[in-house]
Amino acid sequence: MSRPLVPGLIAEGETDEVFLGVVISRQLRELTAQSSRCAVDVESTEVGACRSIYDHGRTTGALRELASDCHLLFVHNDHRERDKADRAVRDSGLPTPVIALVPVQETEAWLLADAGVWRRLSGSDQGRLPARPRDVEKISDPKRVLAEVAPRRGKPVRDYFEYIARNIDLDVLAQVPAYADWVAEATNALKGLGYL
Repeated sequence: MSRPLVPGLIAEGETDEVFLGVVISRQLRELTAQSSRCAVDVESTEVGACRSIYDHGRTTGALRELASDCHLLFVHNDHRERDKADRAVRDSGLPTPVIALVPVQETEAWLLADAGVWRRLSGSDQGRLPARPRDVEKISDPKRVLAEVAPRRGKPVRDYFEYIARNIDLDVLAQVPAYADWVAEATNALKGLGYL
């Protein structure tokens, strides 16, 4: 018999929810796949009723609401709003672990980490991608670079978020230091919860 694991997410925006929701579930499946403690059934990430850019009270209220159904919670903010995620983690007061998920710049940088996933998209411009995955954190305007890399077939850039989330190589993404940080925190939380 397997033990369920339901992650929850409060993110800044819709595209963050799309990308991170898929990546969180995939990464947790990777982490728990070889668990010697129990078989783990990682479910889809539940997304909170509000965005993390709203006031602190709404964010912590949404976390409390998610905590009734979720085993592990994530609060996403981009770098300029890092204090909001850190404060939500600090002030949550929940028995459910809450982890800040904060890119060095913006979530869009993480979509640029794996050149291989972009090579499989006809019409994408890989020439704008950094040589090493970790260097995505040095991109000052990831949204602009993402728009330049994405194929120009009349589809908006936002249409690629789910595709990249489902196909990005998680080992490549783990070479990005800010991504590796939340994975390490999630690993520790999973150990504390008895999943690992």
